[in-house]
Amino acid sequence: MASGPAKVLITGGAGYIGSHVVRQLRGLGCGVVVLDNLSTGQPWAVGDAELLVEDLANFEAVAAIVDAGRFDCVLHFAASIVVEESVENPLKYYLNNTRNTANLLEACDRAGVERFVFSSTAAVYGLPGKSPVDETTPLAPISPYGDSKRMSEQMLNELGRTSALRYVIFRYFNVAGAHPAGDLGETSKNPTHLIPAAYEAAMGNRPKMVIHGDDYPTRDGTGVRDFIHVEDLAGAHVLALRYLMDGGASETLNCGYGDGYSVKEVIEVVKAVTGTDFPVEIGPRREGDPAELVATGDRVRQLLGWNPAHDALEDIVQTGWNWHKNRAAFLAEREGEALSRATNPALPA
Repeated sequence: MASGPAKVLITGGAGYIGSHVVRQLRGLGCGVVVLDNLSTGQPWAVGDAELLVEDLANFEAVAAIVDAGRFDCVLHFAASIVVEESVENPLKYYLNNTRNTANLLEACDRAGVERFVFSSTAAVYGLPGKSPVDETTPLAPISPYGDSKRMSEQMLNELGRTSALRYVIFRYFNVAGAHPAGDLGETSKNPTHLIPAAYEAAMGNRPKMVIHGDDYPTRDGTGVRDFIHVEDLAGAHVLALRYLMDGGASETLNCGYGDGYSVKEVIEVVKAVTGTDFPVEIGPRREGDPAELVATGDRVRQLLGWNPAHDALEDIVQTGWNWHKNRAAFLAEREGEALSRATNPALPA
């Protein structure tokens, strides 16, 4: 960083993506404070970072934390992220994603925080009608999840226009994989995303994989998506922090590789990596699924100097599998530690 290691607040830092960012920033010597309500996060995942167990809905508590912390930057990961659930329970998403982001932004504004990195999503594009998608593509979300993130982006835009706050918004595509050390990865109990769901089929924890439609206008009839390794995504956040610390202006960036893989292709790679041949069934399309959603990654590479190291699908799947096949035993070992630290957030890692 321009003036030495930064002190940062990371909301949702005990979760999947946030914990990888925590580890990378701690490795660079940054002072990291994690704020997480532990609804889905794991206390052990923050390593030696300070962990504060609190909910963003509690504005006064959050405002006191931000004010006392004198943070150089806030990185905001905390959110609900399941599209199907957002359709069934939209208020949960507008409250947790939009209202709580408003709480955090107000706290930052009061405390004079001038740098902010926000986790958004490609779901803000809805059904863009073209691929690849660049950052100028009109926003037209079709789910409460996507809309809750679009609204949060708009709040950031307006606050940045009327205050000293500068920000980087990342629109993620499909995040997968795990830390190469095999000791940090996705921990949801009932994964809904394609690659971890396929791991579950490979392990026999679900009877089959269902492909939602094979009649799309793609090379094999199944949907095409841009998959990004969680470590590369975390690295982009580190670069965004450096960019803002060096005085960079506010930016909104897609975060994807620009390469698309079909659902069938992904499943075949999972089968090859895991050495299994689990059943696969073709089901009907899901309403709202685009045929293809791939990012243009040129802007993030040019502006931040982002150079992904894990952009082969085989690498994404292999690192994720190395974690997933051992995670049940790993999590069981950490359960006592997690309960203890959740009870007393002041305990060291």
